[in-house]
Amino acid sequence: MTDNTDLHVGKRLRRRRRLLGLTQQELASQVGVRFQQIQKYECGANRMTSSRLFDLSKALNVSVQYFFDGIEQDDLLAANDADTMDGDILSQKETLELVRAYYRLGERPRRRLLELAKALESDQSGTGAA
Repeated sequence: MTDNTDLHVGKRLRRRRRLLGLTQQELASQVGVRFQQIQKYECGANRMTSSRLFDLSKALNVSVQYFFDGIEQDDLLAANDADTMDGDILSQKETLELVRAYYRLGERPRRRLLELAKALESDQSGTGAA
């Protein structure tokens, strides 16, 4: 049976792998398992040993703690369904493409784009409240 902690760790694994642009096969090769095992880790079907978690953290260039960051927040959000988002927004392909494109920009265009997004957000909330 899948545990909430296993699901959380699996989501964090998938998020980081996708952020780095790695396939399941590429990550599996780096840690010495088959891609099917990475699939099982990502969906929480299989638990990871501490040594596997350590190997994955090295391959993904994060600390082991990364996989557990926000676990308390997930528990709180699960308790209050009204505040949860549809799906995991950081795991969506469009979000990752946007983040990658954003960081390919120079510093000045990034600041201007952020200011534009904030202005659009305030415009939208201003018209929705009227």
